[in-house]
Amino acid sequence: MSPPRVDLPRAEPVALPLDDGDALTGELNRVSGGDAKPLVLLIHGLTGNANSTYMRVSAAAHLAARSNVLRLNLRGAGTRPAKLMYHAGRSEDLAQALRSIDAPHGIHAIGYSLGANMLLKHLGEGAGKIVKAVAVSAPIDLAGTSIRMRARRNRFYHDHLLRQMLADAHEPPPGIRSIWEFDDRIVAPRNGFKDAADYYARCSAAGFLDAIAVPTLIVHALDDPWIPPAAYTARDWARNPRVTPLLAAGGGHVGFHEAGHALPLHDRAALKFFSP
Repeated sequence: MSPPRVDLPRAEPVALPLDDGDALTGELNRVSGGDAKPLVLLIHGLTGNANSTYMRVSAAAHLAARSNVLRLNLRGAGTRPAKLMYHAGRSEDLAQALRSIDAPHGIHAIGYSLGANMLLKHLGEGAGKIVKAVAVSAPIDLAGTSIRMRARRNRFYHDHLLRQMLADAHEPPPGIRSIWEFDDRIVAPRNGFKDAADYYARCSAAGFLDAIAVPTLIVHALDDPWIPPAAYTARDWARNPRVTPLLAAGGGHVGFHEAGHALPLHDRAALKFFSP
């Protein structure tokens, strides 16, 4: 079945320079009066881009609420070639790109899946122009998520994602048969990590949550097939009152579709969280 068509106003292409001469691109949708509110920044997940369906659905919801929306492509996503690939911990790209965003009323940021982990890590390192944030289905324990992805029930999705990751990688070495091997043989050495375990340990958002200093909503489904529930249920959320968990019993991974609601739970929650 094809994803639903989501019509948006004509977008302005955006290029946000990075310190190494590369850039993150994006699609900026404007509405009348949107410049008087915080800009809504959307950050996609693994193998996604600015035009992923969940990004467009969220964009339409926030445009209807009269906010301008910037749908961001992470490094190497979309159509622009990049010197390096994005990964779950490349928060420095986000920090550098934010410097070039014109947002006089600040930024409301939403990250999805891998982009949500990156966003939470960035917030723990310093929020910059972001005044509120929402993380949706964040793999805050990257090692646990990597193990869970290799479970038999996830094999179809695992192999589908891996094929896309390999297609996006520049000259991938042969013989990679798992996302863990991709992270161990491509992500880690190309980004200065010792191996996949080092990458996971240094980039998992769980290690940055206590340092977040802006209001942040974390939306997660405990039946997410890719992320172990213990990453969320074993955490003492009272340690940082600026971080609010919204843990739903069901919803899958960046799903949260409910009968009787046109918008997924995470979009409805973000609209409420960002409202004055």
